[in-house]
Amino acid sequence: MLNAVVLIALTMLSVALLLNAWRLFRGPDATDRILALDTLYINAAAVIVLYGIHTGRSDFFEAALLIALLGFVSTMALAKFLLRGDIIE
Repeated sequence: MLNAVVLIALTMLSVALLLNAWRLFRGPDATDRILALDTLYINAAAVIVLYGIHTGRSDFFEAALLIALLGFVSTMALAKFLLRGDIIE
């Protein structure tokens, strides 16, 4: 039962990744693109965690944690760049 649920969730998150990528490239505004990038990082981390559950390997959880941390830092840097025009004061 768990394998079927994980495969369904992987499929749904893969579709969400494709829609996020479409919004990232097609977004009408820079804020929409930053939001799509942030959501893309979250969905990518979720896909990696689900794949780790599916394969039974714990290496993928560390990779998902690194992607989540880098996604948060990059989102904050892009938001600061949009607000102030520079990242480093």
